[in-house]
Amino acid sequence: EEFLVEISGTTVTITCPFTEGTIDWESTGTKPDSKNATYVIENHDSSPATVSCSGDGKKHTMYLHARVCANCEELDTWAVTGIITADILITLGVLILVYYFSKDRKGGASTGAGSRPRGQKAQRPPPVPNPDYEPIRKGQREVYAGLESRGF
Repeated sequence: EEFLVEISGTTVTITCPFTEGTIDWESTGTKPDSKNATYVIENHDSSPATVSCSGDGKKHTMYLHARVCANCEELDTWAVTGIITADILITLGVLILVYYFSKDRKGGASTGAGSRPRGQKAQRPPPVPNPDYEPIRKGQREVYAGLESRGF
């Protein structure tokens, strides 16, 4: 037999496993005046408490550590499932839209495999911006004739 604990806002309702006769409640040193099977704690402050109920010579004790808040909203399973499903569907929709809009866009300088012009067999390297670093070609050795190796 176990206690039944229900939490709603800052109200904690505890139901004792005993159902017959008068039930005496005790909560962390205080003696509540409730004599029925349920004990209601209004404006609970989330502090731990030891709650016990006794009846017909038997006693049940439990440690209550319930976090409560005044502005909390309770959601059932279907509401949470609906929120998660809607979020996944919206995310997939945005991904599909981005994919189709980026697929149709044709960029001017693409680095993809099929971006090379068809008529050209081999690509030439880009022009070198500084003429001091141009490669030596046949017939142009006179440009570099003044650059003789020096002995160190």
